[in-house]
Amino acid sequence: MTCLVNKEHLISLLKKMPMLLFGLFLYSAGIVATLYSRLGMSPWEVFHMGIVNHTPLTLGQTSQITGLCILALSYFIGVVPGLASIMNMYFIGFFIDLIDNSGFYKTPDTILGKLFLLMLGILMIGWATFFYLKVQLGAGPRDGLMEGLVKKMKKPVWLIRGAIELTVLTIGYLLGGPIGVGTLIIAFTIGLSVQLAFKLGKYDSKSVEHENLLMMADNLKKKQEEHI
Repeated sequence: MTCLVNKEHLISLLKKMPMLLFGLFLYSAGIVATLYSRLGMSPWEVFHMGIVNHTPLTLGQTSQITGLCILALSYFIGVVPGLASIMNMYFIGFFIDLIDNSGFYKTPDTILGKLFLLMLGILMIGWATFFYLKVQLGAGPRDGLMEGLVKKMKKPVWLIRGAIELTVLTIGYLLGGPIGVGTLIIAFTIGLSVQLAFKLGKYDSKSVEHENLLMMADNLKKKQEEHI
């Protein structure tokens, strides 16, 4: 029996890579923009920066290690990651450090300038979420954990997401992470930013089924059965 690859599906996956990588780059750019606004960051980034304060790790490396741990935890509660989940874990951290080290962002001198940079970051994260989910290859590690806990504990999304973000925010704060008015602004506007991008991009998250790694492996070898 010869192992054959479904070339059509492989080509389809390769065609999705530019959009996926662009989305991950844009997401990283949005995160770094919120960092340089110096007004506060999202709960997860407060947590990451708190760890950075006490280790030799960079923000990007901390994001990668945290993402890897979350992927492992999510797998044990029944969430199989997709290719985009793995790439999210690695490339967002990689791009964060790349952008941060480039010196592209500067913290504005005025409060209005800082607010503009913060809102720009939020807008970028909203569109980045659209681009990387549009390829239907899996959600990021943190969203995957939330989804897994919702199914496992049979609790509403708002309760699980709220509990996770409150936990990481509290730990991040205790570790000296950057909490500020920007943290509240992000909490109240990030959902709107994502929703706006989904609406303009005509993406319906409720009707989309993402391809996880097991499904992808199965789809890539489907043609094999036809040649037995």
